Amino acid sequence: MASLRLLSSAARRATTFSVVRRGYADVSDKLSLSLTLPHKTIFKSQDVVQVNIPAESGDMGILSNHVPSIEALRPGVVEVIESNGSQKFFVSSGFATVHPNNKLTINVVEGASLEEFSLEAVRSNLQEALKIASGNGSEAEKVEARVEADVYEAIQNALAK
Repeated sequence: MASLRLLSSAARRATTFSVVRRGYADVSDKLSLSLTLPHKTIFKSQDVVQVNIPAESGDMGILSNHVPSIEALRPGVVEVIESNGSQKFFVSSGFATVHPNNKLTINVVEGASLEEFSLEAVRSNLQEALKIASGNGSEAEKVEARVEADVYEAIQNALAK
């Protein structure tokens, strides 16, 4: 019986928890952005207000103090909002990683400023890709053309906004 009381007493002591209050860091109104391609860096630890990304799970707006996460990117527009304006970049695919301490890293396969695209050229290339995708080529050629058409459609939609 004494051993049962000893076990019971030990169990009560082991389940006693101390309450720890969480302290919060000073709120930052800036986000440190790094946007890189395999062959160049567009932003390197630059302070920005907000970044909007085309995540596979849906479009996301990222501000300072965002919860840490990793997001796969689909073809679309990354909008970088700074205190004096915004810049838009078309990206083909990649990953965005939101780190603690207001850091955002975006690594993309290909990307370019929307200003570098011609709407007429995009429309022409889109029609060519759709023609190949619905043509008599091999299955591999059709799939490749369909992916190309998806990218051109995304660029066209971004330029139309």
